[in-house]
Amino acid sequence: MSYKRLLSLLALILMLLGNASSTFAQQEGTAPEAGHEAEKSQALDIKKIIFNHVGDAHEWHFFTVGAFHATLPLPVILYSPEKGLALFSAANFGHEGHREAYNGYSLNEAGKIEATDGSKFYDFSITKNILSMLISVALLLIIMLNVAKKYKQKGSMIAPSGFQNAIEPVITFVRDEVARPNLGHKADKFMPLLLTFFFFIWINNLLGLLPGGANFTGNIAVTACLALITFIVMVTKANGHFWGHLLNPPGVPFGIKLLLVPIEIMSLFIKPLALAIRLFANILAGHIIILSIICMIFIFGAMSPMVGWGFSPVSIAFSIFMFLLELLVGAIQAFIFTTLTAVFIGQAVEEGHHEDHSHNDGHYHVNENEIVL
Repeated sequence: MSYKRLLSLLALILMLLGNASSTFAQQEGTAPEAGHEAEKSQALDIKKIIFNHVGDAHEWHFFTVGAFHATLPLPVILYSPEKGLALFSAANFGHEGHREAYNGYSLNEAGKIEATDGSKFYDFSITKNILSMLISVALLLIIMLNVAKKYKQKGSMIAPSGFQNAIEPVITFVRDEVARPNLGHKADKFMPLLLTFFFFIWINNLLGLLPGGANFTGNIAVTACLALITFIVMVTKANGHFWGHLLNPPGVPFGIKLLLVPIEIMSLFIKPLALAIRLFANILAGHIIILSIICMIFIFGAMSPMVGWGFSPVSIAFSIFMFLLELLVGAIQAFIFTTLTAVFIGQAVEEGHHEDHSHNDGHYHVNENEIVL
């Protein structure tokens, strides 16, 4: 094994261990000093640990060393018609296990902000997922603007360099394999949308695999918003041919239309719903599987320290395999979401075909190289 490959493998193992430490640091009392084995197992709340990691929060926890918690408190922005605007740090709520009310607001067990007097308010806070989104948008803008600047300075006929070498093949792939086969001559019109979807989802999938990273694309609210954009574009850009076949299918008996039209209308809403659930479920499942495999070390360790240490190599090996698989899944899910978006929009903007041979008593006009029926 070469020196560079050894360093890459070591970095991967450190990332997984960092993921494990940042996850288990959220659970206090993971390793009690006294008590029976059953009490030790009971103190390890695996469900809480995993869902604390994949869920959203008002603070970004990275790792814990002893009593030190490396946590980034995030801004809390609340507006109440009665109290007005409230702006403060989430650190004022205290930390896990020692929550306190502040300025008339508190955090419940689910990590949601509540008004102590039960009054109505609007939450505009910067949470972990929102901050992760802002970071991904900043990365996307930096990368794409730098690449665009090089094209503007040197033109498209000069050999690409730097990030151009990585970005250009992906852009041409999306154009040639996703946009043009599904959108035809209208592909260029929708390329900005498709490229934004692909790179935005891909970058967020990769950021979510970093130690302490946010599970942004594994949040149903995020994937629902992305799917809503697809739905809006699909409906607003749909032509008369699409609506005609949807609401009044040609060549179908009236009795069948009564059954078919409601199904077609339902499918119009099912398409974006399937988009949202597919991306959400795949990314969330990948995070949960990796965390569950890492958790097995601590589950066996709660039974016996020797068993826990003995199972560690097995758990790390499976975690590395799942981590590498998730790197592939992150790109595949971005590709699938982009492809299905292109398919749905392509169905909406597809123009009607008018063949001269549509009514010719079952005979087709073909050239001499085709089979004559």
